[in-house]
Amino acid sequence: MLVRGWRHAWQQRSKLERIDLYSRMTISAMPWFFVLAWQVAPFKSDIHHEPLPLALGLTLLIVSIVQCVLSNRNVRPSFEHYLGASVFPRRRRLPPLTLVLVSLGLLSVLAGVDGVSDAGLLLMLINTPMAFATTQALLVPVRAFLLQSLAFAALSVGALAAAGARNGLLGGVALTAFFGCALILVSVRPSAWSLSVMWQAEEARDLQARLAVAEERLRFGRDMHDVLGRNLAVIALKSELAAELAQRGRPEAVDQMVEVQRIARTSQQEVRDVVRGYREADLSTELAGARGVLSAAGIECEVRGATGGELPAPVQAALGWVVREAATNVLRHGDPRRCTIRLGASADEVVLQVENDGAAADGAADGSGGSGLAGLRERLRALEGSLDAGPAGNGLFRLTATIPLSGTRTRTPPRTKPGAGAEDTETAAGAASEEARVVPGPAAPTTLREERR
Repeated sequence: MLVRGWRHAWQQRSKLERIDLYSRMTISAMPWFFVLAWQVAPFKSDIHHEPLPLALGLTLLIVSIVQCVLSNRNVRPSFEHYLGASVFPRRRRLPPLTLVLVSLGLLSVLAGVDGVSDAGLLLMLINTPMAFATTQALLVPVRAFLLQSLAFAALSVGALAAAGARNGLLGGVALTAFFGCALILVSVRPSAWSLSVMWQAEEARDLQARLAVAEERLRFGRDMHDVLGRNLAVIALKSELAAELAQRGRPEAVDQMVEVQRIARTSQQEVRDVVRGYREADLSTELAGARGVLSAAGIECEVRGATGGELPAPVQAALGWVVREAATNVLRHGDPRRCTIRLGASADEVVLQVENDGAAADGAADGSGGSGLAGLRERLRALEGSLDAGPAGNGLFRLTATIPLSGTRTRTPPRTKPGAGAEDTETAAGAASEEARVVPGPAAPTTLREERR
């Protein structure tokens, strides 16, 4: 049950979040690996099996374990500091630094009592700064870290020289101490830099998505202004003129109000035309947009069958919305690697299938409970069509939309009656504003990525 929970949590993460978690876990495990390889190994033959050397070696091992625990606690805030999300508290650096100095002191005493061989001494020395350097490499610039590494090497040479180490050994101490710090630098810093670049790219995509949505809203606003601006100004002027004529008892006031009524009805129809054109989805454009966005997300996408250009306009619009919603679901759920879109048309019906792998084991990829597929079913029901979505076995998820062609070739989209009230127009415009959250055509993929994150 626990393993299943971990697997489910892993599947719910995006690819970038998985890379981030893997990098953090790897860096957290590095100090423990060094303790096992360089702090425990000398107990076998390098540390003399006498009470004092064994006691010093055991104490040094305990200090190293505590260093690893503190390092693991500091990995996450160190990453956040490097990525610029927060500032690492200075007081949290003091305990690990103190333990480094304690370890160096214990190692010097161990060397002073001649309780360890030269090889074992160098192994334990290289492990001494590892846990502290793992987080320190993320907190300071590279140049400062190298200077600190040189300072630690000099301090190590001085401490062991005071303990009676020979000149030949001191040269190895200097190289070993600096090498250990440099090893951490080349291991930790590139991983953090790669994560920083990837998160910046993700933020850039999010910004691009928000700009695309803002641009689409501005376009819609410009269209509505172009349609209504002049007519509303004329209506206002003629209404004022009609009011003045009515106050004077002039019969021309009736003619002016009839003209106002005509302009208002014309404006109403123009608004309906704008909203209808805004809400229509072009099938060929949506197919190309879905293939582009899925490919950009690292998902292999293949479109098979007809392009849909010969289908009636209402059918193309409905299937365009199906493709758009299906691409959204592929990006949002599971961990897909391949997606296949099939479009087949016969004399009686047209069938659109969207199939992808990587469906979540618990059915999370099934969007049947969401409002997206419910809205698609309503669109298809208006054309006597149907929509089926669910797991298809072998980790596949399949969405199938079917629309009969009998009668749709002559069917036209429902239009509002000429005498409809202003409330109908406001409802249509409001629906279009809600639809504006998904950018039609090529801009849709960017907004879908924003919703996914």
